[in-house]
Amino acid sequence: MSRKKARDYAYKLVFEWLFNKDSSEESPTMNSIFEDSEITVSDKDYIKAVVSGVKDNYDDLCDMIRSSSHSFSIDRIFKPDLAAILLAAYEMKYMPDIPVAVSISEILDIVKMYSTPESHVFVNGVLAGIFKQVGGKN
Repeated sequence: MSRKKARDYAYKLVFEWLFNKDSSEESPTMNSIFEDSEITVSDKDYIKAVVSGVKDNYDDLCDMIRSSSHSFSIDRIFKPDLAAILLAAYEMKYMPDIPVAVSISEILDIVKMYSTPESHVFVNGVLAGIFKQVGGKN
């Protein structure tokens, strides 16, 4: 499986988590994803790392988003866009082995697929601000 498909799965899990934050149950969606015969051990490791990383660093990631989305509070950001921003922000800050340009480009493709026609412009602007915050690395 490609990292692009694994990122798509991770996006869906982060999106689901935004609605079920208080649930202590393991995600049935993750169990279903991991039954995909094309998913590799590496893909599973990436998905688990990103999803748990977003959960564990949610407050820090939200602080980064707040300072880059000048007129929007976290509660006002459309959930599909927020899930995408959280995922990309986590990769940008905590996964130096993934080029920032790849994180941004692939998350914008996901936003274009799952969100509104205008959302990619907003998400790109927020991610540009986060890129500056993380020091514009790689």
